[in-house]
Amino acid sequence: KTAAIRPLFACAILRNIKFTEKSYASFIDLQDKLHQNICRRRQLVAIGTHDLDTLTPPFRYEAKAPSTIKFAPLGKTQEYTAEELMTLYEGEKHLAKYLHIIRDSPVYPIIYDSKDQVLSMPPIINSDHSKITLNTRNAFIDVTATDQTKLDIVVNMAATMFSEYCEEPFTIEPVKIILPNGQSCITPDISARQM
Repeated sequence: KTAAIRPLFACAILRNIKFTEKSYASFIDLQDKLHQNICRRRQLVAIGTHDLDTLTPPFRYEAKAPSTIKFAPLGKTQEYTAEELMTLYEGEKHLAKYLHIIRDSPVYPIIYDSKDQVLSMPPIINSDHSKITLNTRNAFIDVTATDQTKLDIVVNMAATMFSEYCEEPFTIEPVKIILPNGQSCITPDISARQM
């Protein structure tokens, strides 16, 4: 069902992260800069970062009716349906500008772990449950997109640039993704490319 709204998905895992206040702020700032530039204000690509230790793999990327999606979004303890979140965020300047991307769709993209814990409703908001903090040691990065080339570039950029904060810098754990047609792929693919 994601083909109708935001068909493409990639991810990566970073282990043994060591954040300082400065590196944590840099991590968040880099994500924002990617969203504003190559991601075209989340229109083409959205990045979610999560504390992997709060989640239980494997993960599922689905599209569901907004009325059936319910979770506590980043910065909130109360759960809201996706419909309620759209109304709630109309008044929040920094999120209101993204609502149009999925608002009129009959289904919204959603990422769950194996215990049905919501990670993210891309490209709008992540779950508070899996939020990244200064104490995060292992991170799961999700990337959703409408454009394959941009997806590949962004998952590679996010994983390689964020991996600077790993105890062993630039160490990335790839993730196997099972596609709807039964085929699989490994992301990120940071192998050398022919020019």
